[in-house]
Amino acid sequence: MEELRQPHSLPLPSPAHQEETDERTSLVYKRRNKEGTSNLSSAVFNIINSIIGSGIIGLPYSLREAGFPLGILLLLGVAYITDYSIILLIKGGSLSGANSYQSLVNKTYGFMGYLLLSALQFLYPFIAMISYNIITGDTLTKVFQRIPGVDQDNILISRHVIIVCVTLIFTLPLSLYRNISKLGKVSFLSLVLTVVILVVGIIRTITFSSQIPQTEDAWEFAKPNAIQAIGVMSFAFVCHHNSFLIYGSLKEPTLSNWARVTHVSVSFAVFISLVFAVCGYVTFRGYTEGDIFENYCRDDDLAMFGRFCYGVTVILTFPLECFVTREVMANVFFNGKLTTAWHATLTIVVVVVATSISLAYDCLGIVLELNGVLSATPLVFILPAACYLKLSEERWIHPDKLLSALILTVGVLVMIVGFVMTVLHPQECGHGKEMPYCFPGNSSLYNNTPPSSQPTQQPSV
Repeated sequence: MEELRQPHSLPLPSPAHQEETDERTSLVYKRRNKEGTSNLSSAVFNIINSIIGSGIIGLPYSLREAGFPLGILLLLGVAYITDYSIILLIKGGSLSGANSYQSLVNKTYGFMGYLLLSALQFLYPFIAMISYNIITGDTLTKVFQRIPGVDQDNILISRHVIIVCVTLIFTLPLSLYRNISKLGKVSFLSLVLTVVILVVGIIRTITFSSQIPQTEDAWEFAKPNAIQAIGVMSFAFVCHHNSFLIYGSLKEPTLSNWARVTHVSVSFAVFISLVFAVCGYVTFRGYTEGDIFENYCRDDDLAMFGRFCYGVTVILTFPLECFVTREVMANVFFNGKLTTAWHATLTIVVVVVATSISLAYDCLGIVLELNGVLSATPLVFILPAACYLKLSEERWIHPDKLLSALILTVGVLVMIVGFVMTVLHPQECGHGKEMPYCFPGNSSLYNNTPPSSQPTQQPSV
């Protein structure tokens, strides 16, 4: 195992050493980045696409859980910590000579830390892949059922058939790419569709919010479930498991370039997330569901178009998560090197298992909440700060160390308290519900689901 590199303690005055440690030079040895082909814009699209996945759909609900004013502050805080900790992660890689998240934790906290990080880094994107499949099936099923003349009981538009077809035609072929930089154009398309979804939400806030009945405590500053809301926000913003992959794909992987990519990506993602969260909550207030598209009525064609765009966005985000799960397995079992045959085999196995679980289960709300506090929170808050605190030789009064210690403390509290509250107060697992304001005269609260069709659910994230 490569020994931990201490750049400040070894007297290496050579130009080569200066090149390695200067902020404008590669943070990870250039020989490990010979295949980097991404420009800055491609990397930006990949990070934004990694952030704006299934989690964004639950952000309006997080404002309901935390209280509208406090929820906005918490969302901005999580975004700032995300931006800071992504850069902190790559700085830690520079200090330790690591070129992956796993290698960084291994060199910092040994084999047990390596195993813990590997489990977290695998679990988060793998569960995200399952949620993406569920969302794809449920979303596109409703879209196809809305097409005039289509029989709602047609097996060809059933949830299971749609998930299998999308997997075979789109997500599996995209996941088989070996170079993540090739997904840059796909990520750009996903980003464009996300903007379309945002526009749909804004339009419906203007045209539909007045039809939603007022609810009590809709504008309270803070509510008891604020910690759970942080878990949902962390789930929405975590992209640290992709950071080294995307950094390594840059043509010029330098700290200045990476900081520029991170600031632009997170700023755009938080703008999209904040507008989407505010529009969703302002429209439905106390009725806000974990999946905001569940709040729109089934005969709302504009919302149905937004639902379709979101389904496509999720399909295009799936391969990014598959890249990470495969990378984790490659590092743990194959020393980071995969032959073409093993690359294809691992990809197919991961996709098939994730698809099988999503076909068998359609109620993942509690799992995704737990994933937020137990996987996303350590990846965003705890591990980057903990690694930097141990590796950095700066004094404790240095701003980076003080802020890292604060982020670490907050992360531990959120993980512990969030886990307890999620277990004691889990989200309800109900689906197939038409909201009461969708019925003329409020004569019914639910849609009757035909016995021959299985009810579907969007997971709350």
